[in-house]
Amino acid sequence: MGLNNSNKSISTDRIDCSGSFKVTLALSASPDITEHPADIVLILDRSGSMAGSPLANLKNGAKKFIDIIEESTDGTQDGVIGSGSRIGIVSFANTAVQNTQLITSVDTLKTAVDSLTAGGSTNHADAFSKAMALFDPNSSNEKVMVMFTDGKTTSGPDPSPVAAAARAAGIIIYCIGLIGSDGIDPAVLNDWATDPDDSHVAITPDDAELEDLFEDLASNISKPGATNIVVDEIVNPDFIITSILIPTKGVASMINPTTLKWTIDKLGTTANEGATLEFFVKHVAATSGAKFVNQSITYTDEENNQADFPSPTVQVDCGVVVLPEPCPVPIDVSINGCQDSVVYDVGDVHLESLGRILQLNINLKHVCPCKRVALGVILTEVDAHGTEYPRGMKTFTIPAHHGSSCRDVLVKCIKFVLPEDLDVSGGTPFSLCNTRNFKVRVIAHPIDFEFRCCDVVV
Repeated sequence: MGLNNSNKSISTDRIDCSGSFKVTLALSASPDITEHPADIVLILDRSGSMAGSPLANLKNGAKKFIDIIEESTDGTQDGVIGSGSRIGIVSFANTAVQNTQLITSVDTLKTAVDSLTAGGSTNHADAFSKAMALFDPNSSNEKVMVMFTDGKTTSGPDPSPVAAAARAAGIIIYCIGLIGSDGIDPAVLNDWATDPDDSHVAITPDDAELEDLFEDLASNISKPGATNIVVDEIVNPDFIITSILIPTKGVASMINPTTLKWTIDKLGTTANEGATLEFFVKHVAATSGAKFVNQSITYTDEENNQADFPSPTVQVDCGVVVLPEPCPVPIDVSINGCQDSVVYDVGDVHLESLGRILQLNINLKHVCPCKRVALGVILTEVDAHGTEYPRGMKTFTIPAHHGSSCRDVLVKCIKFVLPEDLDVSGGTPFSLCNTRNFKVRVIAHPIDFEFRCCDVVV
């Protein structure tokens, strides 16, 4: 069956500026369907919430699934599933129906899919039971269920024990979920599906993606098992990898603070098999916003399986950023589309200083809501004997923030101009190549302690 699934998930979708979280990579693979035939039951939700485009897209996806399995078993689209594999259809609403037995006729399977109509409630337990009844316990074929649903259980008993019994009988369960009008609980699908959950559960909010999900699953089921797997993960430069847990299969190692390599000799060569790798990353940049966790992730194996890992994002909150000194006013310059060169007079520019500019960023810790801060920055230059010379002092009133709790406030772009004629390093006079040494002292105090109305006598 090849690589069945590949997934990447994170433990949280929101962190503070220096926060950490766990990343999970998951893979699953199964043997080649031509050498290891499979009995596959498609369990299709036809409850009332599926009416309209969801049911139409489900039918397209299910028929595409049948076509891919049929072609992969004998290399031709002759209308017959070969190599000993079979497919059956079970549909469900208030109750479940065995629309077909496990058969090889593509036309009969597609006719059963096209006959489905939406209506009624959702009885997952009966669906699992009717699907289990299709399998021959004496058959050596691998047994696979593909459960599709768009809602929660609204009829019948708890389906979890039935799904657990199916797994105990050696049946592999995949779950495809559509977030429909009735809602869907990902934890329930994880409970039904074969472990690892990340490799056996796919959920989408858009019914237009159903055809792609069924197509991807069928393509993976029909490929060989995976050998000599190499996964190279590079995280976004705003993060670093802090630790790697021992994977359930293979070996993982850190190449540098932003890169890891995961290798697996064999996966799913004789039976369905999953593997997971967990590692922890920490945010190390100073900027807020929604950020992709990984810069890139690549997968290779001997069978040329294709892995499509998601690209999760995390919302980073670095608190309040204050820019007390404005940047110079820019001058707009336009170049017409047909011009390959342009001369533009930007006018007079007044020289601010002959020398260097030192720009400081200061992170004020634990500033409480609605409290302004008086900030003073003192700069001195140090000569070779340790004597200090004043080079400037700047004071600012940092405006109050209105967050729900005390937080860090980043004050950016505090600039000092350092003329070269004040250089005390002892090097070549007026040379920008001299090394100059400075000391920075910062004083910060809250301004607002309490508020009293004007007519109150203190």
